[in-house]
Amino acid sequence: MTSDRMRTVGELATLVRSKNAGPFWETIDIFFATDENYRAVAENALLTTAAIARLYQVDADSVRIWRLPDIRVVKISFPRLPVQGGVHDRDMHAGQQHVPLRELVLHRADHVGRG
Repeated sequence: MTSDRMRTVGELATLVRSKNAGPFWETIDIFFATDENYRAVAENALLTTAAIARLYQVDADSVRIWRLPDIRVVKISFPRLPVQGGVHDRDMHAGQQHVPLRELVLHRADHVGRG
């Protein structure tokens, strides 16, 4: 990240998408065009299981984050609340659940780390 301005995940990613990973889990995939943008997000201090848990209101111990540098992808999975097809489900395919993560403002590059 070359600018001093803090940027969002969505500004650095080529694509951010969410989907069901079965009726009880959802997955968010973040794709990047460059190694620089991948590292700016994958190595950022804000991309932790605790941060994802707060953002999606789930238990941090249930959040899984995979960093895949060879293909410039970050994959995040966590329990789906509510479960797919439940009476309170308003997004049957979890297709809109990526939005809060897209809007996550990242620390500047000089503050990166998996902390």
